[in-house]
Formats: sequence, C-alpha cells, structure tokens
Amino acid sequence: MTSQSNVKLGVEVFLEKHLDLVKSKRLGLITNPTGTDSNLTSTITLFSNTPGIHLAALYGPEHGVRGETQAGEYVSYDRDEKLDIPMFSLYGQSRQSHPDMLKNIDEHMRSFDTVDEGKLIELAMVENIDVLVFDIQDVGTRIYTYLATMAYAMQACAENEIEFIVLDRPNPINGIDMEGPILEYPEYSSFVGLYPIPIRHGMTVGELAQLFNSNFLSLKAKLTVIPMMGWERQMWFDETSLPWIMPSPNMPSLDAATVYPGQVFFEGTNISEGRGTTKPFELFGAPWIDGTKLARALNALNPPGVCFREAWFTPGISKYEGQVCEGAQIHVTDRTRFKPFKTSMHIIQSIMDMNTEQFLFHSEYFDKIMGTAKVREALEEHHDVSEIMNKFCADLDIFRNLRNPHLLY
Repeated sequence: MTSQSNVKLGVEVFLEKHLDLVKSKRLGLITNPTGTDSNLTSTITLFSNTPGIHLAALYGPEHGVRGETQAGEYVSYDRDEKLDIPMFSLYGQSRQSHPDMLKNIDEHMRSFDTVDEGKLIELAMVENIDVLVFDIQDVGTRIYTYLATMAYAMQACAENEIEFIVLDRPNPINGIDMEGPILEYPEYSSFVGLYPIPIRHGMTVGELAQLFNSNFLSLKAKLTVIPMMGWERQMWFDETSLPWIMPSPNMPSLDAATVYPGQVFFEGTNISEGRGTTKPFELFGAPWIDGTKLARALNALNPPGVCFREAWFTPGISKYEGQVCEGAQIHVTDRTRFKPFKTSMHIIQSIMDMNTEQFLFHSEYFDKIMGTAKVREALEEHHDVSEIMNKFCADLDIFRNLRNPHLLY
C-alpha cells in the first residue's frame, strides 16, 4: 500500500495567499481539465467565483481547454458561453482540421506537432489582459507539448510586458530521476521538444519555467512561480493524495505516465504504441509481430523492475486501426528500479532484430522527439543499448548542475 502525503497545489496556495498579485488586473488563464484543486473544482470555476479575480480570457493547449480533441488535432477558437469570455487556442488556431485527420492521426502528429505554425501567441490574443496564469498538469517527460505552450506564452508575455504566473503541480513520475539524451539545440528544437533538456527531466512545470526564463528565452518574462506545499522530490503522484485527471486523452493513468518516457518513441516507428486502446503506451505491437516470441526475448534480457506479457489488441484509432495487433504489454513491477527509456530502447532493438523486413523508423519524427539522430543511428548499427545509454551520462550531469538553482523543493 502506497503511503500518501497531503499536498497543497499551487492554485490552492495562490488563492489563500497571493491574490494581491492579480488585484485590479485582467487575468488570462492557460488551463485544461487537469487545472483543478484537490477537491476537483476547476481552476476556471475557482477563479470566476473568487472576489478580486477578473477572469478575462481562457487559453487552451493541445487537446483544448476542455481536453476533448485528440493528439495532433487542431484546436479552434471558441467562446465560453457561461462566462462570456473568449477561449483562445494555443494549438492550431490558424489552421483548419483536415476532414480525414482522425483516420491518419499519426501522419498528422508527425506533420503538425513539430512545427510552430498556429501555436505562437498573437498580440490580439493578449491585448486585453494584464497577467497570464498557467495551471496545467505535466507528465515529467520532455516530449509533451504543454511545455512548449508555456514557453511560447512566457515569451509573448515578455514581449508585451504582461506578468506570467505558474501555479505549480507535481512531477507525477518523481522529481529526482532523469534519463535519456539532452536535446541537441537548436537543430532538433520543435514543439515536442523546445529546449536542451533530457527526455525525463525530473522537474516540475514551475521549476522548468524558471529554467527556461533564465537560460533560454530571448526576452525574460516577469515570472512568478507559486510553489506547492507538502510535495517532496521523491514523490510519485499516487503518494500525493491528489486525484489523477488525464493530462491528455492517451494518458489515462499513472501507469501510462510511468512508461511514457520510453514508449513514446514508438510514435516514430511503424509499431503501434497502443493508442486507440484502453492501455496506451503500455501495449505495443503490430500485425506482423510474434508476441509470444517477443515477450520471451524481452523477459530473457531481465530488465530491472519490469516484465512483459504477450498481448493482442485492436486499435480503435491511429496505426493499424481495426486490425488485430500482436505484441506485448509492459508491466512495471518495481518503479524505483525501472528505467523507462532504456527499457524501450531494448524493446525497439529486439523488434528490429526479429522483424528486419517489416520494422520501419519514421526517421525525421523519431529524431525530433529523441532530440538527436544519434540514438536511431546507433540502433540501426546494432550498438548495445547499455553502450548507447552510457553516452548520455556526462550530459545528464551537466544538466543536473544547470537545473539545481531552479529547484523549489
């Protein structure tokens, strides 16, 4: 049984102690369904019902303010009829959805997720606010578009002399462990990986905002981070007493977030990452894989803290929609020992070795989300996974020193 600690979120600390920051100011809010207090009251409702807060506009990241759109799907401008305020899209407001988008979701992700188009904040979107607040739950992995949305919003606020406030939330997969290569900047900078940080960064969104502001933004935002109370770096989300709300449609559980720092790379291959099933990122496979043979080979590697079970599944959307896929499910048995990135590199290498004719990298997208071409090239050259991992150690030490001044807990 996991012991729990009562964590007070940044939004709760803000409402109790920091309303002076927004007194007599028009407030814009970047949020989505994860923006709630510990009692599941949305930040939108809290702000609209709190005297002294003038909520003037809402801003939605990928998936929208309400979280209703799929990965890579363009989010259009809307209006909140109850509050009679605009809802601006920070993910594709200047683009129209392709009618076949959901039938080709992977292609659309690869073509749209990596570019700036439709994701930069325009002056007309912020000219009627004085302060912009960010309150969204992150998943602890660089490859998640909310971080780029936050950075772009900070830059826009700096350019327009608008204050920026981050209401901090936990890193759900703990704030200590780091893994994977540092993004090679600026060559591989994109909306799914903007700045040179590792894949698993071990930071909260508030800490990342301070890091971005100090080291990467061309203009410094007038930034205030409201820290949580009671959160400690070693905590996983289920140790916080907080309810899990899906950060995005394919992040249904902490189990999915735990494996995501490695399993996300199947998006850059022709292997289904389980999108369109009830276990996205935990299930993986393809119609041409022998799941029993694959699971046996992966378990023979004896990776720490994890085991594999052969599995069959039929995706409802995305790759191999409507086709029976054979593969495996990843079962984490000891998350303190489990290394998601290293484990998934073993999986990819094993599938490559067993299916040399069928396996395919979508090289440009794989390299974008990886932040470098070196990992793919090493896998294609059949380098040992441990050898690949060792090349990141020195860079992770450098990043650890870079992040230390910005840690709040």
